Amino acid sequence: MGLMQPASRDARRMLSGRGRSGWLALLAMVLALPALARVELDTMPGRDTVQLTIYNSVDLTLVRETRFLTLRQGMNRLEFSWAGTLIDPSSVEFKALTHADEVEVVDASFPPRVTNTLEWRINSGLSGEVQVEIHYFTSGISWAADYAANLARDEKSMTLAGQVRVSNQSGEDYENAQIRLVVGKIKLVDEIAALARPAHAGQPMNQGLGGAELFMWKSLPEGRVFGASGGRAGERPAEIVKEGVSEYFLYTVEGRDTIPSGWSKRLPSFTAVDVPLASYYKYEKERWGGQVMRYYRFKNDTASQLGREPLPDGSVKAFRAASSDQLQVFTGRAEVKYIPINETVELELGPDPEVLVKPELKDWRKDDLRFDQDGQVAGWTTTEVWRVEALNSREIEVTVDLRRNFSGDWTLKTDASNEKMDANKVKFLLSLKPREKQAITYEVVTRHGLNATR
Repeated sequence: MGLMQPASRDARRMLSGRGRSGWLALLAMVLALPALARVELDTMPGRDTVQLTIYNSVDLTLVRETRFLTLRQGMNRLEFSWAGTLIDPSSVEFKALTHADEVEVVDASFPPRVTNTLEWRINSGLSGEVQVEIHYFTSGISWAADYAANLARDEKSMTLAGQVRVSNQSGEDYENAQIRLVVGKIKLVDEIAALARPAHAGQPMNQGLGGAELFMWKSLPEGRVFGASGGRAGERPAEIVKEGVSEYFLYTVEGRDTIPSGWSKRLPSFTAVDVPLASYYKYEKERWGGQVMRYYRFKNDTASQLGREPLPDGSVKAFRAASSDQLQVFTGRAEVKYIPINETVELELGPDPEVLVKPELKDWRKDDLRFDQDGQVAGWTTTEVWRVEALNSREIEVTVDLRRNFSGDWTLKTDASNEKMDANKVKFLLSLKPREKQAITYEVVTRHGLNATR
C-alpha cells in the first residue's frame, strides 16, 4: 500500500508536449521535486511510528501510523492503497499533527476503475514538512494468552507464568510497532474482513463498526511504556503494563516489536510465584464414564500473588515437580475463559489413571408391591446397596469429589459424609493419603408408581 503525490498540473501539461526542449524542462522539474514527494507506506522510511491496538474477542485491530510528508502550498492529492491486505477501507482517516490549522482534508474519494485505492485532496497553507497520522482498522492480527503452571511436588502451590502470542495474517508487515492488547468484548455491525473486500470500496467512510470506532479512537488512554526501545538483544525481558479502561482492560507491551505478515511472536506477560493451589479429583459416571478427572483450582486475587488484572482467555499447560531435584513432568493442558479479578479458576486436566474409583452393586431388591383394581402392579419400592471404592496410587495426599446421581423419589442411607447438590445428585468428599484405599457404602431406596410421595 502507498501514499503518493503525483506530478503537478504543469508537469502533466509538459508530458503532452513534443520535442527535446519539452522533455528537458520536464526532467528539470522532476529533479526539483522534494525528496519526500513520494512516501511508501509499506517500508520503514515512510513510516515514522506505528501503534497496533489488538482485540482478542473479535478480529479487529486499530492501526495508528505517523509519518512526515512534504506538502506543496495549495491543493495536494494523496493516494492510499491497501492491495493484498485486510484493511477496512471504510475506516481509513487522515489528519495533520503539526500545522493542523493550515492543513485541511477537502474530500476523500475512491477513483473509478482503480481497485483498493482511495485518494485524498488536501489543501495546504504552507510548503514544507508536516507530520500526519493515518489510522484505520484491519483484520488478520490476533493475540492469545498462554500460561505455564509449574506445581510444587506436593501440588499445594505453583508458579504461574503468562505470555501473550501475537499473530499477523493481515498481509501487511508492521515494523518497530508499539503493541497494545485489549481484553473485552465489543459488537461489530460488520466484520472487518468483509469490509476489506473490493465490493465495499465505494462505501462512505466510517461505516459498519458499531461502537468500536468511538471506543478505540477516543476512549483508550495512552499506555505507559517503560524503556521503549528497538531490539532487545541482551536486554531484560520487556514488561507488559496493564491498566483498566471501563469494562475493558488494556495491556501495553514495553518497547517495540516487528511483526511481519505470516509470523507469530510470543511476549512475556507476568510471573507469579507461590500461588496457593488446590489439587483434587472428580468422579461422575454420567459425565466421564469410569474415568477420574484431575483438577487444579486457584483464585485470581492478591492473596494468591495474582489479582492485579483480569486474566484473558488462553491455554494452560501444567507441569509438576516429580523429584527432589525439581524434574518437571507434564500433567495436562486446559483452556480457560476470561478470568475477572477475585474469581476462582478451575482447570480440568483430563483423566489420571493413578486415582481410581470402582462402584459395585452389592444388593438389589424389589418389595412393597401395590396393585390396582385390575390386579396389575401399580406401586413398588427398590432398594440398592452400593460399595464405592477409591484408590490413591500417588505419593501425595489427594481429595476425591465423588458424585452419584439418582432419579425418582429416593432416600439415601449412609454413614459417609455427603452433600445433596440438587434433586438428583449427591456429593461425597474423600481425603486419601498416599497409596491409601477407602470405601463408602450407601443404600438408596426408590419409590415407584403409587409408592412415590405425592
